[in-house]
Amino acid sequence: MLCAVSVLRLLAVRERGLRRARLLFAGGAHGSGLDDPGWFGPLRSRVRGRLRREWLCLPVAGAIAVLGGSVLPLLAGALAVPLLGRKLRGAAELREQLRRTDAVIALCVAVAGELRAGRQPGEALLTAGRGAGALGAAEAAVLAAARFGGDVSEALRRAAREPGAGGLVGVAACWRVSVDGGAGLASGLDGLGGALRAERDQRADLRAELAGARSTVVVLALLPIGGLLLGTALGAHPLWTLLHTPAGWCCLLAGGVLEAAGLFWAGRIVRAGEDA
Repeated sequence: MLCAVSVLRLLAVRERGLRRARLLFAGGAHGSGLDDPGWFGPLRSRVRGRLRREWLCLPVAGAIAVLGGSVLPLLAGALAVPLLGRKLRGAAELREQLRRTDAVIALCVAVAGELRAGRQPGEALLTAGRGAGALGAAEAAVLAAARFGGDVSEALRRAAREPGAGGLVGVAACWRVSVDGGAGLASGLDGLGGALRAERDQRADLRAELAGARSTVVVLALLPIGGLLLGTALGAHPLWTLLHTPAGWCCLLAGGVLEAAGLFWAGRIVRAGEDA
C-alpha cells in the first residue's frame, strides 16, 4: 500500500512538472518529449480521473484491519468514503464560489476601466468579460447580448444564478439604470466593486476568526486516536480489545456515536457563526 501511494504521488509530481514545462515552452512542446506519448499517459489520466481523495479511506482502513485482525475497520472505511466525498465536494464548491466572487469584483473594475478609456459599454463588457470566469456558463449569452445589442441586464441576471455570482445582479442593475436613465456606468460599477470587496473582506475576517474554533474541533476529534496510541505504547492492546471483545464493541459503538454527535454539534455552531 505504501508503494502504491508513493507511485501515485510521483505520478502527480511528474504531471505538475510536465504541465509547468508546457506553460514555459508554449508552442515548442510538440516533438520535444513533453507530450508524454505512449500507453502510460492515457492510463495515468484515467487513473487520476477516477481516483478521488476519499478513496484513501480504504487503504487506511485496510492497514488498521490488518493490525487489528478484524474486518470492522474495512466496513467503517467503506462507510466513510461517501461521507468524506461529500465533505470534499462541499469544500470544492465553496472554493469555486469564492473564486467566482473574486472574478465578479475583477469584472466590475475591468469594465469601469475600459469605460474610462473611452469604450462603449458593450465593447467594454466584451473586452473585460471574455475569459474572466465571472459569467460562468452564461458567458456566451452575455457576450452575445453585448455584441448584438440584446438585453444585457437580463443575461447578467441569469448569470447571477450561479453560486458565488450574486454580485452580477448589481452589475445588471447598474447596466439597466445607465441604459434607461443615462447615469454613469463606470461610477456605479466602481461603487459596486467596492461594496463587493468590503463584503468579501468581512467574510474573510470572519473565516479567520472561526479558524481557531475549527482547529479546536479537529484537535478534540483526534484525541481518541491519541488515546489508542498511548494505550498501545503502554502495552494494553486497546485495538484488539475494541475489535474482539463485547465490552470493546460497546465502547467502540458509544465512542463512535459520541464522536459523530460532537462533530455535528461543533460544525453546526461554526456554521451558525458563518451564517450570522
